[in-house]
Amino acid sequence: MAMDLSPEMRIERKPKLSERVVLALRTQVLAGEIPVGHKLPTETQLTEAFGVSRTVIREAIATLAADGLVEPRQGAGVFVRERPAPSPGPFSLDIGNKISHALNVLEVRLGIEIESAALASIRRNNAQLAEIQEAFFEFDRLLELGEATGRTDFAFHRAIAAATNNPFYVDVLEALGTRAIPCDVSSPWGTDSTLTRDYQEGLQQEHLAILKAISDGDPDAARAAMRTHLSASQQRYRRRLHDQQADYGSGRTAP
Repeated sequence: MAMDLSPEMRIERKPKLSERVVLALRTQVLAGEIPVGHKLPTETQLTEAFGVSRTVIREAIATLAADGLVEPRQGAGVFVRERPAPSPGPFSLDIGNKISHALNVLEVRLGIEIESAALASIRRNNAQLAEIQEAFFEFDRLLELGEATGRTDFAFHRAIAAATNNPFYVDVLEALGTRAIPCDVSSPWGTDSTLTRDYQEGLQQEHLAILKAISDGDPDAARAAMRTHLSASQQRYRRRLHDQQADYGSGRTAP
Protein backbone atom coordinates (compact mmCIF):
# COMPACT_ATOMS: atom_id res chain seq x y z
CA MET A 1 0.00 0.00 0.00
CA ALA A 2 1.36 3.45 -0.92
CA MET A 3 2.48 5.83 1.77
CA ASP A 4 0.06 8.62 2.70
CA LEU A 5 2.07 11.48 1.27
CA SER A 6 1.31 15.09 2.01
CA PRO A 7 -0.24 17.14 -0.84
CA GLU A 8 3.04 19.00 -1.25
CA MET A 9 4.91 15.75 -1.88
CA ARG A 10 2.26 14.52 -4.34
CA ILE A 11 2.66 17.51 -6.63
CA GLU A 12 5.14 16.74 -9.41
CA ARG A 13 7.16 19.52 -10.92
CA LYS A 14 6.41 19.84 -14.61
CA PRO A 15 9.68 19.28 -16.48
CA LYS A 16 11.15 22.28 -18.26
CA LEU A 17 11.25 22.24 -22.05
CA SER A 18 15.03 22.01 -21.95
CA GLU A 19 14.81 18.90 -19.74
CA ARG A 20 12.69 17.17 -22.39
CA VAL A 21 15.25 18.03 -25.05
CA VAL A 22 18.08 16.82 -22.79
CA LEU A 23 16.28 13.53 -22.15
CA ALA A 24 15.70 12.90 -25.86
CA LEU A 25 19.25 13.77 -26.92
CA ARG A 26 20.86 11.92 -23.99
CA THR A 27 18.86 8.80 -24.88
CA GLN A 28 20.02 8.97 -28.50
CA VAL A 29 23.65 9.52 -27.54
CA LEU A 30 23.78 6.75 -24.93
CA ALA A 31 22.00 4.36 -27.29
CA GLY A 32 24.60 5.08 -29.98
CA GLU A 33 22.05 6.55 -32.37
CA ILE A 34 24.35 9.57 -32.59
CA PRO A 35 27.80 7.91 -32.53
CA VAL A 36 30.88 9.22 -30.76
CA GLY A 37 32.62 11.86 -32.87
CA HIS A 38 29.50 12.67 -34.87
CA LYS A 39 27.92 16.10 -34.92
CA LEU A 40 24.50 16.82 -33.47
CA PRO A 41 21.92 18.43 -35.75
CA THR A 42 22.31 22.18 -36.03
CA GLU A 43 20.65 24.55 -33.62
CA THR A 44 18.10 25.44 -36.30
CA GLN A 45 17.34 21.78 -36.99
CA LEU A 46 16.92 21.02 -33.29
CA THR A 47 14.67 24.04 -32.84
CA GLU A 48 12.41 22.81 -35.64
CA ALA A 49 12.50 19.16 -34.53
CA PHE A 50 11.51 19.89 -30.94
CA GLY A 51 9.32 22.92 -31.61
CA VAL A 52 11.13 25.04 -29.03
CA SER A 53 13.14 28.24 -29.01
CA ARG A 54 16.87 28.58 -29.59
CA THR A 55 17.25 29.50 -25.92
CA VAL A 56 15.80 26.15 -24.89
CA ILE A 57 18.14 24.29 -27.27
CA ARG A 58 21.17 26.20 -25.98
CA GLU A 59 20.23 25.43 -22.39
CA ALA A 60 19.87 21.74 -23.24
CA ILE A 61 23.22 21.64 -25.03
CA ALA A 62 24.86 23.36 -22.06
CA THR A 63 23.47 20.66 -19.76
CA LEU A 64 24.73 17.86 -22.00
CA ALA A 65 28.13 19.51 -22.23
CA ALA A 66 28.30 19.83 -18.45
CA ASP A 67 27.52 16.09 -18.24
CA GLY A 68 30.45 15.41 -20.55
CA LEU A 69 28.31 13.89 -23.31
CA VAL A 70 28.89 16.53 -25.99
CA GLU A 71 31.51 19.12 -26.87
CA PRO A 72 30.65 22.40 -28.60
CA ARG A 73 33.38 23.44 -31.05
CA GLN A 74 33.54 27.03 -32.13
CA GLY A 75 32.40 27.39 -35.72
CA ALA A 76 32.05 23.63 -36.23
CA GLY A 77 29.05 22.53 -34.20
CA VAL A 78 28.37 20.25 -31.25
CA PHE A 79 29.96 16.80 -31.24
CA VAL A 80 29.37 13.66 -29.21
CA ARG A 81 32.26 13.01 -26.88
CA GLU A 82 33.81 9.68 -26.03
CA ARG A 83 33.10 9.00 -22.38
CA PRO A 84 36.36 8.53 -20.49
CA ALA A 85 36.95 5.23 -18.74
CA PRO A 86 36.44 5.55 -14.98
CA SER A 87 39.64 6.08 -13.08
CA PRO A 88 40.75 3.23 -10.80
CA GLY A 89 39.01 3.25 -7.47
CA PRO A 90 37.49 0.96 -4.88
CA PHE A 91 35.44 -0.82 -7.58
CA SER A 92 38.30 -1.28 -10.05
CA LEU A 93 38.59 -5.02 -9.42
CA ASP A 94 38.45 -7.01 -12.64
CA ILE A 95 35.70 -9.57 -12.13
CA GLY A 96 37.01 -11.79 -14.93
CA ASN A 97 34.79 -14.82 -15.19
CA LYS A 98 34.34 -15.49 -11.48
CA ILE A 99 30.77 -15.95 -10.40
CA SER A 100 31.84 -15.22 -6.82
CA HIS A 101 32.65 -11.65 -7.84
CA ALA A 102 29.25 -11.26 -9.51
CA LEU A 103 27.60 -12.39 -6.26
CA ASN A 104 29.64 -9.81 -4.34
CA VAL A 105 28.48 -7.07 -6.70
CA LEU A 106 24.85 -8.13 -6.29
CA GLU A 107 25.23 -7.95 -2.52
CA VAL A 108 26.41 -4.34 -2.86
CA ARG A 109 23.54 -3.57 -5.23
CA LEU A 110 21.01 -5.02 -2.78
CA GLY A 111 22.28 -2.58 -0.16
CA ILE A 112 21.92 0.38 -2.51
CA GLU A 113 19.24 -0.19 -5.13
CA ILE A 114 16.40 -1.29 -2.86
CA GLU A 115 16.38 2.15 -1.25
CA SER A 116 17.10 3.95 -4.53
CA ALA A 117 13.93 2.41 -6.00
CA ALA A 118 11.90 3.64 -3.03
CA LEU A 119 13.36 7.14 -3.26
CA ALA A 120 12.79 7.23 -7.02
CA SER A 121 9.10 6.42 -6.49
CA ILE A 122 8.75 9.50 -4.27
CA ARG A 123 11.13 11.99 -5.85
CA ARG A 124 11.08 11.30 -9.58
CA ASN A 125 9.68 13.88 -11.96
CA ASN A 126 7.89 13.14 -15.23
CA ALA A 127 11.05 13.37 -17.33
CA GLN A 128 12.87 10.94 -15.05
CA LEU A 129 9.96 8.49 -15.12
CA ALA A 130 9.99 8.71 -18.91
CA GLU A 131 13.69 7.86 -18.97
CA ILE A 132 13.12 4.75 -16.81
CA GLN A 133 10.27 3.68 -19.07
CA GLU A 134 12.25 4.28 -22.26
CA ALA A 135 15.07 2.05 -20.98
CA PHE A 136 12.47 -0.62 -20.18
CA PHE A 137 11.07 -0.61 -23.73
CA GLU A 138 14.55 -0.44 -25.26
CA PHE A 139 15.27 -3.74 -23.49
CA ASP A 140 12.21 -5.19 -25.26
CA ARG A 141 13.36 -3.87 -28.62
CA LEU A 142 16.83 -5.38 -28.31
CA LEU A 143 15.39 -8.65 -27.09
CA GLU A 144 13.19 -8.88 -30.19
CA LEU A 145 16.24 -8.25 -32.37
CA GLY A 146 18.26 -10.90 -30.52
CA GLU A 147 20.84 -8.30 -29.50
CA ALA A 148 22.67 -7.77 -26.21
CA THR A 149 20.40 -6.31 -23.52
CA GLY A 150 23.04 -5.64 -20.87
CA ARG A 151 23.58 -2.01 -21.86
CA THR A 152 19.92 -1.09 -21.65
CA ASP A 153 19.49 -3.21 -18.51
CA PHE A 154 22.14 -1.01 -16.91
CA ALA A 155 20.44 2.11 -18.33
CA PHE A 156 17.20 1.05 -16.61
CA HIS A 157 18.88 0.77 -13.21
CA ARG A 158 20.89 3.96 -13.75
CA ALA A 159 17.73 5.90 -14.62
CA ILE A 160 16.20 4.76 -11.34
CA ALA A 161 19.29 5.89 -9.46
CA ALA A 162 19.13 9.28 -11.22
CA ALA A 163 15.46 9.62 -10.25
CA THR A 164 16.45 9.64 -6.56
CA ASN A 165 17.91 13.09 -7.26
CA ASN A 166 20.85 12.05 -5.10
CA PRO A 167 23.92 11.91 -7.38
CA PHE A 168 25.78 9.48 -5.12
CA TYR A 169 23.45 6.64 -6.14
CA VAL A 170 24.42 7.25 -9.76
CA ASP A 171 28.10 7.51 -8.84
CA VAL A 172 28.10 4.09 -7.21
CA LEU A 173 26.37 2.40 -10.15
CA GLU A 174 28.68 4.05 -12.67
CA ALA A 175 31.69 3.02 -10.60
CA LEU A 176 30.49 -0.58 -10.79
CA GLY A 177 29.94 -0.15 -14.53
CA THR A 178 29.57 -3.43 -16.45
CA ARG A 179 30.04 -5.33 -13.19
CA ALA A 180 26.48 -4.30 -12.31
CA ILE A 181 25.03 -6.32 -15.23
CA PRO A 182 27.62 -9.05 -15.85
CA CYS A 183 25.33 -11.64 -17.43
CA ASP A 184 25.14 -10.40 -21.02
CA VAL A 185 26.12 -11.83 -24.40
CA SER A 186 29.40 -9.92 -24.17
CA SER A 187 30.29 -11.36 -20.77
CA PRO A 188 31.86 -14.66 -19.65
CA TRP A 189 28.38 -15.78 -18.55
CA GLY A 190 26.70 -14.96 -21.83
CA THR A 191 26.05 -18.54 -22.91
CA ASP A 192 23.07 -19.92 -24.78
CA SER A 193 22.10 -21.88 -21.67
CA THR A 194 21.81 -18.78 -19.49
CA LEU A 195 20.63 -16.08 -21.88
CA THR A 196 17.57 -17.85 -23.19
CA ARG A 197 14.51 -15.92 -24.31
CA ASP A 198 12.63 -17.18 -21.24
CA TYR A 199 15.45 -16.01 -18.97
CA GLN A 200 15.43 -12.48 -20.36
CA GLU A 201 11.64 -12.28 -20.43
CA GLY A 202 11.73 -13.20 -16.75
CA LEU A 203 14.11 -10.30 -16.12
CA GLN A 204 11.74 -8.00 -17.94
CA GLN A 205 8.79 -9.10 -15.80
CA GLU A 206 10.84 -8.22 -12.73
CA HIS A 207 11.70 -4.86 -14.30
CA LEU A 208 8.02 -4.26 -15.01
CA ALA A 209 7.10 -4.70 -11.33
CA ILE A 210 9.75 -2.13 -10.40
CA LEU A 211 8.58 0.30 -13.09
CA LYS A 212 4.94 0.03 -12.03
CA ALA A 213 5.76 0.65 -8.37
CA ILE A 214 7.80 3.74 -9.23
CA SER A 215 5.07 4.96 -11.59
CA ASP A 216 2.49 4.50 -8.82
CA GLY A 217 4.60 6.44 -6.34
CA ASP A 218 4.62 3.42 -3.99
CA PRO A 219 7.96 3.21 -2.13
CA ASP A 220 7.08 0.01 -0.26
CA ALA A 221 6.20 -1.79 -3.48
CA ALA A 222 9.31 -0.36 -5.18
CA ARG A 223 11.53 -1.72 -2.40
CA ALA A 224 9.86 -5.12 -2.58
CA ALA A 225 10.09 -5.31 -6.38
CA MET A 226 13.77 -4.36 -6.44
CA ARG A 227 14.55 -6.79 -3.62
CA THR A 228 12.76 -9.57 -5.52
CA HIS A 229 14.66 -8.74 -8.73
CA LEU A 230 18.14 -8.64 -7.22
CA SER A 231 17.53 -11.62 -4.92
CA ALA A 232 16.38 -13.63 -7.92
CA SER A 233 19.60 -12.66 -9.70
CA GLN A 234 21.58 -13.96 -6.73
CA GLN A 235 19.72 -17.25 -6.92
CA ARG A 236 20.43 -17.53 -10.65
CA TYR A 237 24.17 -17.17 -10.07
CA ARG A 238 24.11 -19.61 -7.18
CA ARG A 239 22.42 -22.15 -9.43
CA ARG A 240 25.22 -21.68 -11.94
CA LEU A 241 27.77 -22.47 -9.23
CA HIS A 242 25.80 -25.58 -8.34
CA ASP A 243 25.66 -26.60 -12.02
CA GLN A 244 29.43 -26.21 -12.32
CA GLN A 245 29.91 -28.48 -9.32
CA ALA A 246 27.53 -31.03 -10.83
CA ASP A 247 29.42 -30.92 -14.16
CA TYR A 248 32.71 -31.47 -12.36
CA GLY A 249 31.28 -34.31 -10.29
CA SER A 250 30.05 -36.07 -13.43
CA GLY A 251 33.50 -35.87 -14.99
CA ARG A 252 32.82 -32.96 -17.36
CA THR A 253 34.95 -29.83 -17.46
CA ALA A 254 33.23 -26.88 -15.84
CA PRO A 255 32.86 -23.80 -18.11
